[in-house]
Amino acid sequence: MHISITIVIIVINVIISLVAFQDEEAFYKLSFWPEKVWHDKEWIRILSGGFLHVNMTHLFFNMFSLFFFGPFVEAYFLMEFGAAGHTAYIVFYLLAIVVANIPDLNQHKDDPYFRAVGASGAVSAVIFAAILFDPTNELRIYMFIPIPAFLFGILYLIYSAYMAKNQSDNIGHLAHFSGAIFGIAFPLAFQPTLFMECLHKIIH
Repeated sequence: MHISITIVIIVINVIISLVAFQDEEAFYKLSFWPEKVWHDKEWIRILSGGFLHVNMTHLFFNMFSLFFFGPFVEAYFLMEFGAAGHTAYIVFYLLAIVVANIPDLNQHKDDPYFRAVGASGAVSAVIFAAILFDPTNELRIYMFIPIPAFLFGILYLIYSAYMAKNQSDNIGHLAHFSGAIFGIAFPLAFQPTLFMECLHKIIH
């Protein structure tokens, strides 16, 4: 019986976030703070901020999305890499956190007031990897509105662009874009034919 890495990641996110909700100092030390990363070389923040969340709502929606899409992507890695699939999936997820934070790191490295937290970048990578594998899979928004996965991805990025432009919270909305790109690019690096297969499914 295989251990679900997705469930392990969700549990780790929940534990770290719940602890940080009650411990302001822990939240301060672990949050992604570009100015601290760039000038004080606190590189761990690029990764640790991906396991924190602003509040329970933020945590719930990220973990719900990961629970929904993660097992499908995890199964693909197991199919593609065999026994090394779990390791590949973990590497994919952790790299997604780092890569997703790079745009904000570059844009806000001299801004002492900008901080961002959340698994959104990595979750975005998982979502778009799932869309790449099965772009016409029917999703249901608010449990009853049917929508193909690729259209959901487009709407997701439009929403992220709006929220990034009107930044009013500590959520790294810009990370959704870089996470999405990474979520598509990582599988394509190992199986380039996925791109044409994805287009074929959408067109037909």
